[in-house]
Amino acid sequence: MNDTPILRAADGKPALSRRTFMMTTAAGAGVAATCGAVAATPDAAANPYAGSQAARVTVNGRLHELALEPRASLLDVLREQLDLTGAKKGCDHGQCGACTVHIDGRRVASCLTLAVKADGCAVTTIEGIEAPDGTLHPMQQSFVDHDALQCGYCTPGQVMAAIACVREGHATSDAQIREYMSGNICRCGAYAGILEAIREAAPQMRRLEGARHA
Repeated sequence: MNDTPILRAADGKPALSRRTFMMTTAAGAGVAATCGAVAATPDAAANPYAGSQAARVTVNGRLHELALEPRASLLDVLREQLDLTGAKKGCDHGQCGACTVHIDGRRVASCLTLAVKADGCAVTTIEGIEAPDGTLHPMQQSFVDHDALQCGYCTPGQVMAAIACVREGHATSDAQIREYMSGNICRCGAYAGILEAIREAAPQMRRLEGARHA
């Protein structure tokens, strides 16, 4: 860097070189930024929910009053605030279906759904589909009977999507099941068992629930 003096004293001698001026300015800016960050930290620590939005969400039949960060996904709130870890974080981009849950009866990718959007809604996760006495949902039981899983990581999302598939009226043929389950990926390749499970559970669900469409 050029050390040509940028200021001179009355006697003509250099009072401040260009190098000294630049170094002093940079150091001052760094100190100011550090002080600003330190000053902001206590407020954030004192109120981690600053800017949050109050919401009332019914999850698996239980009402929750939550303070939701506006950018938080429904998946993260379910897993981290409500300790409902059945819905899995597979891709976090809505491409694998492992995080599938129902909002007011409709299946959604919870990783792409803002939690605040569920305010006033009823959310159902894999933990909430069994009967009050602990009896498995017909779709869960059918997945077990047909060995429609291997590692099991995607299974909660597969089951929730399969239930929705039947309720939507999209399980009347193998081709239809494949089409409407195509958003749920099984990296273990248990698709044959999944198809059989849905095929068998569909009439059982219709008998129990009637021809209901979500």
